[in-house]
Amino acid sequence: MTELNNNNVTYCYAHPTRETTLRCKRCERPMCASCSVRTPTGYVCKDCVKSHQKSFDTSEWYDYVTGFIAAGFLSAVVAFLVTLIGGFGIFGWFLIAGGAPVAAGAIAESVRFVTRRRRSRSLFITVAAGVVAGALPIILMQILTMNLFGILFQVIYLVIAVPIVYTRLSGIQLFR
Repeated sequence: MTELNNNNVTYCYAHPTRETTLRCKRCERPMCASCSVRTPTGYVCKDCVKSHQKSFDTSEWYDYVTGFIAAGFLSAVVAFLVTLIGGFGIFGWFLIAGGAPVAAGAIAESVRFVTRRRRSRSLFITVAAGVVAGALPIILMQILTMNLFGILFQVIYLVIAVPIVYTRLSGIQLFR
């Protein structure tokens, strides 16, 4: 049904009622326009795109656990240091603005070492969640003591650190 019939008409492999002349450049299956993905070198079916993307996901199940624990532990250490910086007055603002990206880079590189450079999008999200989870006990302590500057510094740290950890691990480049 997906191949030629008597009239030399091809039909989409996923939609047998749609006529098409388009074929996937990788697997040669006929596909309609809604089933195709345009690439710089031609059209590919969605199944071939999914199989190609899976080749980039190299993480193992234990990478999620070790990445989360490493990110959480290091983030807890940094969050504790952020509470100490809160007593530095106006100089503390500069320390947070300059120190949070450095700490985030150190967390990302440590997690990259622990996971042996394996990668997947879900691993990056798990590590980012670990950064937040590591800072939560310190934030809760700041809330219980009603330390507004401590809470604000923790939020600034997380707003700076979480995206940096994610982008460092995923390899996203904002500027080339």
